[in-house]
Amino acid sequence: MKKTTLSLIAALLFTMTETKAQPQTFIGRQKPVIENRKLTPEALWAMGRVGGASVSPDGSQIAYNVSYYSVKENKSHTVIYKVNNDGTKETLMTKEKTSELSPKYMKNNTIAFLTPDNDGVMQVWQMNADGTQRKQLSKENEDVEDFLFSPDEKKVILIKSVKYGKRTSDTYNDLDKASGRIITDLMYRHWDEWVETIPHPYVADFDGVSITNTKDILGAEPYECPMKPFGGIEQLAWSKDSKTIAYTCRKLEGRDYACSTDADIYLYDTETNKTKNICKPQGYIRPAVDYTESLRNQKVNTEAPVVGGMTFAGYDINPSFSPDGKYIAWQSMERDGYESDLNRLVIMDLKTGKCRQLAKNFDSNVDSYTWSADGKTIYFNGVWHGETHIYAVDVKTGVSKKITEGQYDYTSVSVLGDKLLCSRQSMCEPSDYFLVDPKTGNATRVTNENAYFKQNIDWGTVEPRWTKTTDGKDMLSWVILPPNFNKNKKYPTLLFCEGGPQSPVSQFWSFRWNMMIMAANGYVVIAPNRRGLPGFGHEWNEEISLNYGGQCMDDYLSAIDDAADNLPYVDKNRLGCVGASFGGFSVYWLAGHHNKRFKAFIAHDGIFNIEQQYLETEEMWFANWDMGGAFWNGHDRTFSNSPHRFVDKWDTPILCIQGEKDYRIVTSQAMSAFNAARLRGIPAEFLCFPDENHWVLKPQNGILWQRRFFNWLDKYVK
Repeated sequence: MKKTTLSLIAALLFTMTETKAQPQTFIGRQKPVIENRKLTPEALWAMGRVGGASVSPDGSQIAYNVSYYSVKENKSHTVIYKVNNDGTKETLMTKEKTSELSPKYMKNNTIAFLTPDNDGVMQVWQMNADGTQRKQLSKENEDVEDFLFSPDEKKVILIKSVKYGKRTSDTYNDLDKASGRIITDLMYRHWDEWVETIPHPYVADFDGVSITNTKDILGAEPYECPMKPFGGIEQLAWSKDSKTIAYTCRKLEGRDYACSTDADIYLYDTETNKTKNICKPQGYIRPAVDYTESLRNQKVNTEAPVVGGMTFAGYDINPSFSPDGKYIAWQSMERDGYESDLNRLVIMDLKTGKCRQLAKNFDSNVDSYTWSADGKTIYFNGVWHGETHIYAVDVKTGVSKKITEGQYDYTSVSVLGDKLLCSRQSMCEPSDYFLVDPKTGNATRVTNENAYFKQNIDWGTVEPRWTKTTDGKDMLSWVILPPNFNKNKKYPTLLFCEGGPQSPVSQFWSFRWNMMIMAANGYVVIAPNRRGLPGFGHEWNEEISLNYGGQCMDDYLSAIDDAADNLPYVDKNRLGCVGASFGGFSVYWLAGHHNKRFKAFIAHDGIFNIEQQYLETEEMWFANWDMGGAFWNGHDRTFSNSPHRFVDKWDTPILCIQGEKDYRIVTSQAMSAFNAARLRGIPAEFLCFPDENHWVLKPQNGILWQRRFFNWLDKYVK
């Protein structure tokens, strides 16, 4: 998953789960006292987190979400702001303690949004552009999770969850209080939940006053749309004539669902209620496969169906119709079972069915995109050399060119008149909105949510550094320096190990794995773009599957050795190593191979035992592709490199962190690592969060995480 979206997704997911338990007081913008101008965990959690935005019909105003957190109440609150497109007249539209989500301008300049009704059910509401005359549009029995009006605003898509599978009480109605679950197939857990509901798209009528006649597009089909755990309304789109809905769906269940990434784009006719798959030929039947082996060499891939001259066997997501309605675009991966395949931008001529790939000259992923008003250009953002920028691709020629510059990550793009509205962040500042001139690339600030913190805190700096790897390649690392940096001092230094595994170490901002707070605590950070990351060509990105303990680990050691040997301010006698997810695996692996380089390790949600992980995780396509298949089929290269096999060489203090609701990498991994360290007499600590998933979303848990993180490093590295 792309790191640039993590903070926004985390804020939204936390807010959605908190709507039933509203804060006792209004949580809004905060200006805490900043002591000694130092960035602290409390300051991080006091910052506003800018979310999605919508542009008024005339392009003069922007409505957008910001999420705030109360550490005392351990809750969040999401509000709606409105601002002129030049950044003036910022207005808070939210007045109540209840969160207000997903603002969307309508043709009459009103704003539709989500907020709970008197019964606590999330509904679609509408208000004037000045915030007055609020009225409820939908009256659903279940939460509306998101919505999208048709271009003529006579219909609307509602996302709601439906029951999935049988409960124990459905089989034994006299055991309605039994907590046992009867499991008969895979994918019974996903991300952080037992799969008992799935999202479905509903289409409904809108007469300007109320939303009625709600109908489930999928009907009784047991498939999810949008796709969990992170899919949203961007996975659906309206045709320009308001008659067709394009949607993303992986129409698979159980073992097939757990082992395949084969999602397709479907067209639903709202007049006939008929559905068409535009990624598979009519009558296509998916061949049987051996799910204990990787799909990379199986028939389902080598003889994948071809539509319009292209292969669509993997993820096909996020459809969007051209302004003239003649084309549909979407993001596409070619290979089934490979979630980190090249994310292609493709368009289909809806009349002929012919497909083309655009931006072939950009050897990296297309992360998100939007059509220009005249349909001649598609703007997209993508990562290259550790920065995510905006690109323009000519629809006719298919050739792309870079628009923006600078040490930033542009994380979204939409059209606003003759400009582009983009969210932008960096390792030195959280996300805000900017207007970008597509002709010059010049960016003008629109929002400045965390100006108070930028003005009252001393910030570190970030520098690029290129290093030669053991196989003679050039590798980029970001070097993060403390505030008020003194080049004549020696600093304790951290090697940062990225997760993913195929997520870029770009100019991301995180409210937990935050480079600036590490720098504020007196640490230099070395953050390498090691093998197996996008932004350095497809070959570089591919070189990690089946090779977890290989070149990527050599790259980490090359980066820290180069820093220790050649940067005079790096104290080679005070080195630490930290990381989460695949970064946690990296920490566990390096603990058995570092040859006394490091004084302390911190691993969050990392794989410790790969054989154990293979049978514990939920998304089996990932395990099969990256590990080559089941360990009982003799895939020695992967499983022989499991960190648990090198515990006999562990000799360094280690902190293991884990969320018990993490079903991607489950708690037993961290428990096993911690137990192994203690049995060997190595100083260790286990920080366990019973109510957190792969992330840490609750404010007090987040602050606890930061305190133990730096307590450990200060004790053993400083």
